[in-house]
Amino acid sequence: MSIRTNYNHTLTASYLGYVTQAIVNNFAPLLFLTFQRELHVPLEQITLLVSLNFAVQLAVDALAARFVDRLGYRFWIVTAHILSGLGLLGLGVLPRLLPAPFVGLLLAVVLYAMGGGLLEVLVSPIVEACPTERKEAAMSLLHSFYCWGHVFVVLASTAFFALFGIAGWPVLACLWALLPLCNAVYFSLVPIRRLPGEHGGKGLRALFGNKLFWVLMLLMVCAGASEQGMSQWASAFAEAGLGVSKTLGDLTGPCLFAVMMGIARVLHARYSDRLPLARVMAACAVLCVVGYLLAALSGLPLLSLIGCALVGFSVGVFWPGTFSLAAAGLPAGGTAMFALLALAGDLGCSSGPATVGLVADAAGGQLRIGLLAAIAFPLLMLLGLWLKGRTKPARAGAEGAPPM
Repeated sequence: MSIRTNYNHTLTASYLGYVTQAIVNNFAPLLFLTFQRELHVPLEQITLLVSLNFAVQLAVDALAARFVDRLGYRFWIVTAHILSGLGLLGLGVLPRLLPAPFVGLLLAVVLYAMGGGLLEVLVSPIVEACPTERKEAAMSLLHSFYCWGHVFVVLASTAFFALFGIAGWPVLACLWALLPLCNAVYFSLVPIRRLPGEHGGKGLRALFGNKLFWVLMLLMVCAGASEQGMSQWASAFAEAGLGVSKTLGDLTGPCLFAVMMGIARVLHARYSDRLPLARVMAACAVLCVVGYLLAALSGLPLLSLIGCALVGFSVGVFWPGTFSLAAAGLPAGGTAMFALLALAGDLGCSSGPATVGLVADAAGGQLRIGLLAAIAFPLLMLLGLWLKGRTKPARAGAEGAPPM
């Protein structure tokens, strides 16, 4: 079957889109301590880089609800990959090209964050629109590729640094740029369908007037914050907080976190038709609190790493699970709903790491204290799930959801 009519190619390109998202979000955190040592970037400016990445993605999410439908999915998904590639190229080139290395880092982050924001908005509805069965399982499997991409980024980067030294990180950044640039060509060829329920401003007004929508937005904020609060600082926590080497820190910190998150999403895809989603998410929120407490309060490195792994496993279902709850509860939400949920998720992705970093900085650089503060997010997730259980889902055509 031709690539232009086979939706398996669309799914493959979408999986690679989430691998690109994993590179955008997780390559730079591997270099935080290197930025401090080599480029003399202080901790508070590194915290700004993390926040800026997700803040730009958040702004793109907010605007995407208005402009994506005008030029269509294909134009913007290709643009997303080009921007991601240019940003990664900039990460490798601009800090040494400009007089102020931090300005170069900022410009690179803005570019790939714009691409990442578009990816967050577009990939999920593209997969949701594909003619596949078991949408909940398909969504969870899609998001598992973010985790496997995260693992791939850590393993490949660690191998590169072992072979060529950490000083070669600018070259590696340029090499990572090849994946999104190639996937941009791939996405220009595959078939892409549109979701029903694209109703522009009227759809947005209907969503804003729906109580369930705002509960889902809370869940997405907590999903992003719970995940990235640990993920963005896992490498630095393992290296500085636990006193292990750079290589071992990357393998036991972010890599272990991503593996556990990917396992959770694959298991959810396998058993999603047998388990009540909201109850699974509530159990995972409790497990997430336990994981953060174990990582922050345990004085033993092994137990702290187990806590990191527990957080990775527990947050795995949060993001795709909330998307599935939204698709079931607001079936006519369309691209606008996915864009706004992505906005809420990126708000969480920004606030989670920022909270950890700012609290740690106020505590004299103690990341354990910063991680302890992050338990607020899974606790809010429990509150949101309780509110969701008390909120009736919208019916297609009813007030608060645009008709299909």
